Amino acid sequence: MPVYKLDQRLWFPPADRAEDGLLAVGGDLRPERLLLAYTNGIFPWYEAGLPILWHSPDPRMVLDVKRLHMPRSLQKAMRRRPYVLTLDTAFREVMENCADSPRPGQDGTWITDEMLAAYVRLHELGYAHSVESWSGDLLVGGLYGVGLGAMFFGESMFARAEDASKIAFATFVGQLERWGATHVDCQVYTEHLARFGAEEWPRTRYLEVLHGALEQPTRRGAWRFDEDLVSGPGA
Repeated sequence: MPVYKLDQRLWFPPADRAEDGLLAVGGDLRPERLLLAYTNGIFPWYEAGLPILWHSPDPRMVLDVKRLHMPRSLQKAMRRRPYVLTLDTAFREVMENCADSPRPGQDGTWITDEMLAAYVRLHELGYAHSVESWSGDLLVGGLYGVGLGAMFFGESMFARAEDASKIAFATFVGQLERWGATHVDCQVYTEHLARFGAEEWPRTRYLEVLHGALEQPTRRGAWRFDEDLVSGPGA
C-alpha cells in the first residue's frame, strides 16, 4: 500500500490504508488537522529533522475504562494518597517532562518543539488535557492527551517519583469513567499499559468503537477532578 503525501488541504486517506502503521507524510499540525486525524484514528509521530509522519497502527492498544486493572501494591499506594493530583494546571510542563524522559529503545524524543506548540494550542482550545502528580510544589509525574467524545487519546506520561504516573493514570481513568468516557486509546503496545488491562485490538474493531465514542459530546475546556477522588492524607 502507498504512503500518502499531504499538502495544505485538510484531508486524510482512510486509516485502514496504512501499511505497517504508517499512513501519510507531510501536512501540518494546525488544530483542525490534528482533530481530524484523531477522529479518523490517526496520530502524528516523528522525530526532529523528519517530515510529519501520520500513523494508524494495526493492532491498536486500547483500554476499556471499566476493565482497568490495578495491582494490589498500587491500590495500597493510592490509599496513602502520597501525591496531590490535579488536572490541566501544568500542561506545558507535563509535555516538557515527557519529552525529557528517557525511553527504552529510543534515542531522543518525538515531542519536538513543533509538537509542543501544537498540543499547547489544542490545550488552549480545550481539547488537550494533562494530569499532574505533585509532591509539595514539585511536579513528579503526569500524562497528557486529547479528549474527544467518549474517547481519551493518551499521548505520553512521565514519572520522577515512585508510582507518580501510575497513580495519576489510574485515578484519571476513574474520573473518565464517571464522566461517561468509555476507552483510552493507548496507540501501541507497552508492557506498562498491558499491566493496567489495555489490550491490542484489530484496527477495524478500534475504528468501529471510535466511531461510536465520537457520537458522544466532547467535554471541552479545563478539566478538574471530583474532590472525593483526590482528597485525603496527601491533599
